[in-house]
Amino acid sequence: MQRATNTRISKRNGTSFLHVEEPFRFFKGGVIPRLDIAFETWGELDAERSNASLVMTGLSPNAHAASSEDNPEDGWWEPMMGPGKPIDTRHNFVVCVNSLGSCKGSTGPASINPETSKEYRLSFPDLTIQDIAAAGKLVLDALGIEQLRCLIGPSMGGMSGLALMQQQPDIARHFLAISTAARAEPFAIAIRSLQREMIVRDPRWQDGGYTDDDWPETGMRLARKLGMISYRSGTEWRERFGRQAQKRYNERLFGMHFAIESYLENAARKFIRNFDPCSYLYLSQAMDLYDFAEGYPDLTAAFAPLKLKSAKIIGVDTDVLWPPHQQREICRGLTAHGVDCDPQLLPSVQGHDAFLVDYDRFCPAVAEYFEQIS
Repeated sequence: MQRATNTRISKRNGTSFLHVEEPFRFFKGGVIPRLDIAFETWGELDAERSNASLVMTGLSPNAHAASSEDNPEDGWWEPMMGPGKPIDTRHNFVVCVNSLGSCKGSTGPASINPETSKEYRLSFPDLTIQDIAAAGKLVLDALGIEQLRCLIGPSMGGMSGLALMQQQPDIARHFLAISTAARAEPFAIAIRSLQREMIVRDPRWQDGGYTDDDWPETGMRLARKLGMISYRSGTEWRERFGRQAQKRYNERLFGMHFAIESYLENAARKFIRNFDPCSYLYLSQAMDLYDFAEGYPDLTAAFAPLKLKSAKIIGVDTDVLWPPHQQREICRGLTAHGVDCDPQLLPSVQGHDAFLVDYDRFCPAVAEYFEQIS
């Protein structure tokens, strides 16, 4: 694993940035001359540096998981983290890292290549989950954290957490994985493959040469709609929308006539200018390529090197993108090697996105685990 020596940390608008002023080598062989990793912290690191927890994010979130004195705006996981909340920052020093490859502060395809003074775009090296994990470890090194109390990974972040533990098996005493998997299954790959095709088939994609004035909005809009369909559940939409009609967007031929269509359109329009298309493609592909069992006889064998004391694996029974049996197989693999693993499948109608919205179920589950671990 890489360990950078030429680093510094700066801070801007509540977000910290680790500046690594030396080459970063990617898992598949590419190199960039330097990188920045955006992260935020909450709470205080104790004298033994033993109370740190690391949150590795899903595909689209930034590092601002919760509000803080430096940035009082609500974070994307606001009900979950903070004083007196399930991940209690009165007792835990929490770090959230924006993934390498993202466009939310960390170096990615939308960043400027210092060697050309132009955006990397498709010249950015092939990105893997292993690279995201390695970049997260650089932040821990810079903060002087050798071992985590808990490694936390929702969605893609669970994959990043698994990859980090493969790179350093004793990096965490406990592991909280939420709505994640050890590898993508055909259904998830199919969804993301179609999303990527929607983007690159947009005429404005221009082989990665799009501009702010000529953005591949149609491709991004359709990709986001398909994503939203996979993130939630038909049960939720039946209860929430039914066949409710709506009057917006009906001016077009074969336009939208139902509330569910309006919901998807609104969600897509909020997203298309808030995330870089190249970053979306790179991170999406990284998820599909990752396989925790790569290089091992089977998935169970891959868990053998991990030095965890315990793990809690939470899933949702309506998640079609990362279905419950994938959380069960993580727990089986850990249990087979003596790790105390608690699988918990929650009866939420909100599908994969439940960990971001169904806090009545997720907050108690997370709080219970944090009360148990040391």
